[in-house]
Amino acid sequence: MLSNLNTFFQRWIAILTPFSLVMGVLFHQVGEQLLFIVSWLFAFMTFVGSLGMNVKEVRMVRKYPAVVLVSIAFLHLVMPTWAYFLSTVFFDDHLLTVGFVLAVAIPTGVTSVIWVTISKGNLPLCLSIILIDTLLAPIILPAILYVVVGESVTIDTMSLIINLLWMIVLPTILGITLNELSKGHVQKIWGPRLAPFSKLSLFAIVAINGSAVAPYVRKVSLELVGVIALVLFIAMTGYAAALWIAHVLWKDPVIATTFMYVGGMRNIATGVVIATTFFPAKVVMPVVFGMLFQQVLASVYNKVGNWYGRRYFKVNEVG
Repeated sequence: MLSNLNTFFQRWIAILTPFSLVMGVLFHQVGEQLLFIVSWLFAFMTFVGSLGMNVKEVRMVRKYPAVVLVSIAFLHLVMPTWAYFLSTVFFDDHLLTVGFVLAVAIPTGVTSVIWVTISKGNLPLCLSIILIDTLLAPIILPAILYVVVGESVTIDTMSLIINLLWMIVLPTILGITLNELSKGHVQKIWGPRLAPFSKLSLFAIVAINGSAVAPYVRKVSLELVGVIALVLFIAMTGYAAALWIAHVLWKDPVIATTFMYVGGMRNIATGVVIATTFFPAKVVMPVVFGMLFQQVLASVYNKVGNWYGRRYFKVNEVG
């Protein structure tokens, strides 16, 4: 039953995620009372996601050091700079700029594993990048926000680091440790059982944090439409740029599709928790709206990646 439930959630995640956001906005009074459990839910999600990881994944760094380094640079230098540029061009609002940068500066999404598997990418490489990026989050993310935020918005950097350690690093280390000690049995036994509850936690986080943006989405405005449109454009260009960069650097469809998903997807729930915890509500808008498009775009770019792979091999066969 749990396996069927997980399959259902996985199949309809692109619809259930925005539906959860809508429910959170409509019933924001309830969500506002449940904000205290969001960090716990996210720590649980991270723990479940890390049960499939092991120390061996780090070995991929030695095999593909350039891919790992370029991935980190793309995630935390290229995309934040791109988001900062576009948001300052289209909006004269520093809080929105912080939100756009935060939306792309957060760690890569664990759900990229699903799409890398579907597209027959390099799964061990994907897992190694996720692991390293996750563990570096308490160092990289506060540094980026410190540069972008400036004096107009105050942020408690130490509290942010502690929050990231609690939500991401410690659950990841615990999951990896249990997987190593059990020699993979904990993932085989408990992974499938906990997976649907992990996805339910994601939907709950989206719904609860949807209450934070309720005041801004109840009334449709040009600013709201503009924010949603720019979030979509940044997400689309993120996937496209990642695929193009990977093609130019490595010309390997397996590496390219892996890099595309790692570079295009984000652990948005992390950004939502950080935004609602440390910033004014308006910062949450660009982050939350990213949930509307991430899975849908992943399915679209799955077709793009497949087309790229077929074209690559066809060109090489002709050559």
